[in-house]
Amino acid sequence: MSVQPLPSDLLYTVCDLSEHGFETTQDLEEVPGLVGQERALDAIRFGTRIKRQGYNLFVLGPSGAGKHTAVMSYLTAEAKNQKAPSDWVYVNNFNIAHKPLALELPSGRAQKLKEALRSALDDLKLSIPAILESEEYKTRRQAVEGEYANRQQKAFETLNKRAEDAGIALVRTPSGLILAPAENGEVIKPEDFNAKPKEERARIERVIAELQKELGNIIEHIPSWEKEKHERISELNRAIAVSAVGRAMRAIKSEFAHMKKVAAWLEEVEEDLIAHINLFAGNDGREDGREPLFGAGEEDDRAPMRRYEINIIVDGTHSENGGGAPVVFADHPTLGNVLGRVEHVSQMGALLTDFTLIKPGALHRANGGYLIIDAIKLLREPFVWDALKRALRSRQIVMESASEYLSLVSTVSLEPEPIPLDLKIVLMGDRQLYYMLCAYDSDFAELFKVPADFDDVIDREPENDLLFARFAATIAAREKLLPFDKSAIARLIERASRLAEDTEKISLLIAPIADLMREADFLASEADAKQVTAAHVDEAVEAQISRTDRLRERSHEAIARDILMVDTEGEAVGQVNGLSVLQLGQSSFGRPGRITARVRTGGQSARIIDIEREVDLGGPLHSKGMLILSGYLAGTFLPREPLSLSASLVFEQSYGGVDGDSASSAELYALLSALADLPIKQSLAVTGSVNQMGEVQAIGGVNEKIEGFFDICARRGLTGDQGVLIPAANVKHLMLRQDVVDAAERGMFAIYPVARIEEGVELLMDLPAGKRERNGEFPPNSVFARVEAALTRFAAAARPPMPRGAAKDGGFRVS
Repeated sequence: MSVQPLPSDLLYTVCDLSEHGFETTQDLEEVPGLVGQERALDAIRFGTRIKRQGYNLFVLGPSGAGKHTAVMSYLTAEAKNQKAPSDWVYVNNFNIAHKPLALELPSGRAQKLKEALRSALDDLKLSIPAILESEEYKTRRQAVEGEYANRQQKAFETLNKRAEDAGIALVRTPSGLILAPAENGEVIKPEDFNAKPKEERARIERVIAELQKELGNIIEHIPSWEKEKHERISELNRAIAVSAVGRAMRAIKSEFAHMKKVAAWLEEVEEDLIAHINLFAGNDGREDGREPLFGAGEEDDRAPMRRYEINIIVDGTHSENGGGAPVVFADHPTLGNVLGRVEHVSQMGALLTDFTLIKPGALHRANGGYLIIDAIKLLREPFVWDALKRALRSRQIVMESASEYLSLVSTVSLEPEPIPLDLKIVLMGDRQLYYMLCAYDSDFAELFKVPADFDDVIDREPENDLLFARFAATIAAREKLLPFDKSAIARLIERASRLAEDTEKISLLIAPIADLMREADFLASEADAKQVTAAHVDEAVEAQISRTDRLRERSHEAIARDILMVDTEGEAVGQVNGLSVLQLGQSSFGRPGRITARVRTGGQSARIIDIEREVDLGGPLHSKGMLILSGYLAGTFLPREPLSLSASLVFEQSYGGVDGDSASSAELYALLSALADLPIKQSLAVTGSVNQMGEVQAIGGVNEKIEGFFDICARRGLTGDQGVLIPAANVKHLMLRQDVVDAAERGMFAIYPVARIEEGVELLMDLPAGKRERNGEFPPNSVFARVEAALTRFAAAARPPMPRGAAKDGGFRVS
């Protein structure tokens, strides 16, 4: 055989750290950032520093690569060197109440404005009632009220005097004032009045009519006199309010005079305070017809003053990272949590709101800094993605509510004034999501121009080994783990290579390595060890596998008990052991399975039937592999004749979907065995894809596949004839378990690197595959000669019979 088993040193590449002068992680300097992510970190630096619209970031890479930690660490450090954002507040709009005003103030000034205004209001709550209770105010008010009372009294006295002179009495009744005839100050009875002469009665009625008209004029003027009185009192109150309010507001207006919009609003506050001095008269503000927002049972002594409250939306001095520009992570990016929301309270069965119930969103809190959002969470929430794009394009935060999209009825609600937006959005997701957004959302490329792509692996070189060791030392120091000695670090690097499925690479998936370190530290602590060794790391790996190993054990047990039929000894025609990998949650394991082939003459229906595809259990990649088999057969055998072959291929006892082309070489071996009528060794298993040229190509999960077949062989007993055929290109990916390496070193299990189908044929069938000679024939007794002979027979059988009388040379016999 031309292909020899791999030596044991190629089955597991040991990490040698002897040239590095450290004993434990305590001897190593910590790494400030991530290992091997220079490209991504450069992109993050560029995206955060360029001040142009649309240069937001999308951080893409595999889960567990440390994207979130790296981005948060970098942005936090970067933000501390930047200025704190402005304060933003919402205040009452005295002109249009349902459109609150947004005011911008320098960082830290919003709270001072709020406290200063509250202090001014508290002063007014003391000073104005004192003024209203003063003797001077009472005297001036009583003078005004007395003047109008006297005017009214004088009018009635004049009327009463004229009535008395004319013998008429002015009588007050429950229904009002009436005029009636009288004598000697007494009202005449109706029968006495009717007894008077007709001329006298007419005179009295005429006088009463005149007096009644004058009484009407007096009553008609009373409301205008009352209005004049209230206006005079209002003028008096306003004169007092102007003085008191002006004195209380003078300091605050002076302090914020340089802020035009704030100063203009303070002017409106002063005017409104002067107009509503009754707020301070101890009647809870109800005299002017306005009710407080909350019910009477609510303990809110500031309810009458809510119109002058200041709702601080953003306080720059309390930024998310403790200083500088804010760095905000939106963990739950709903529409309200991102854009902000307007809350409501229930009062008397109705939902009410005002500007004090406006709550900020992540955009408000991150304004002037950085907002980090998990892209998949963002896209799962209704309406948020489009709203975020609108905010980025318009560069302002407009509060939107989901009810506005879902309601069929338009209702008047608060419309807070938009706030200008100036920040960097950092979306985080996997590569597939990034490419889908690029392909299907035309706005995405315009708004997120900077991709930061995190690598999966780095080269396994001495300098990178040391860099990885330093990174492990950083994790140990930050997590307060026991020191890891050199052997433990070497084992971590080897494990990282196993995760990368490449002996020349180290996985940059930080999460599983950090978890392994924590678990190894726990085991070392349980054993009262002073430091973590390779034995503790190995024990942690075994414990991780054991926790998720139930399904693998059940699967292998079913094979060992012959419930699932997989042979590990003997020979069979048209039957081969294929290898697959099952990924279930965090568990990944190899499982062998029987692949069989049956062949017959094809005739007009010549084709290779993929039974998995016929019953919709085969995926597109598996179907592609089957079509490649047809191309290989057509190019290798009977070059001058069409194939007349019908064959069926199937994964026996497969009850789920099958995808991937890693079994295509095994299927081809089974098909060639069936055509040549030569048995295949069942002590060998096969993995690898094949192309139309017969080259065996690399596949994934090679370690799990080898170990899966080894476990079955070990259960039944190793014979020394068992092994696995793998693509030669996969040799550099081997990081096998120690028990597999030991068995190979003892000659009890073999791994064969196969580059071409011909090499695999010779290993599986113990005959040379054969190479077409100059005469166009394969060597006698070769596998390919037997295959071509079978295909020739099928072609002859499928060829239509010659017409009667036709000559052997194709002509016609002449009689």
